Amino acid sequence: MRALVLGGGGVAGIAWEIGILHGLGEAVLDVDVIVGTSAGSVVAAAVNQIPVAEAYERQTTPSPPRADAAGPVPAIGKLMQLFAEIAALPEPEQLRRVADAALSAQTMPEDVFRKLIGTSLPSPDWPRRRVAVVAYDTATCERTVFTKDSGVDLLSAVAASCSVPGVFPPVTIDGKRYMDGGSARSTNSDLVAGYDEVLVISPMAGVNPVATARVITPDRASLVAMMPNVLDPASRGPSAEAGYRQGKALRL
Repeated sequence: MRALVLGGGGVAGIAWEIGILHGLGEAVLDVDVIVGTSAGSVVAAAVNQIPVAEAYERQTTPSPPRADAAGPVPAIGKLMQLFAEIAALPEPEQLRRVADAALSAQTMPEDVFRKLIGTSLPSPDWPRRRVAVVAYDTATCERTVFTKDSGVDLLSAVAASCSVPGVFPPVTIDGKRYMDGGSARSTNSDLVAGYDEVLVISPMAGVNPVATARVITPDRASLVAMMPNVLDPASRGPSAEAGYRQGKALRL
């Protein structure tokens, strides 16, 4: 059994992961399951709906201005401060603090956020290959894994997984409100413990891989391309290109 795990990392993380996959080649997608968390959920859906080369081109081609643009680039300073403050707390308490921040923050309306995520998905349909999308219930702080068998549409699942606490609104699914799947773990690679081969591609720290995993994180050039704000759309092209160069080097 083989698994591919794609972690969270914002707009830059989406672009970098797609670049890595393009550099590694389509064969890397020959797996039994793809686990996508936050940015990784967007990538997991996209590369199963269109060729990786096309997904890469979408990242490196400048997007025209849109009338429904989400507005100013989201700031992540307060979020980073929150995670620093709760780092030493037990995980349940960390998640409660994060959920409280997600529920109390003033953000864009949920319908606007859903439309924004929709522009990142080539198709609204779940891929044929098994894809697992991770999010957290803000009421119970329990991890939820959505698949095509969950009875939840792909856009809702991906939007929930990408709902960065305090930056984007929690996403409502069947009366429950969900937040970012990376709220506790940036990759959720423990979901594929027991698989024979696991490749983890993570733009962020805190990978926590399973013992059998091969892990790819950004090299120096990729980090420079992705910073200082991984939510800035201007990081897309440079991050994708840096990821492609890194992935191609790893493939050789």
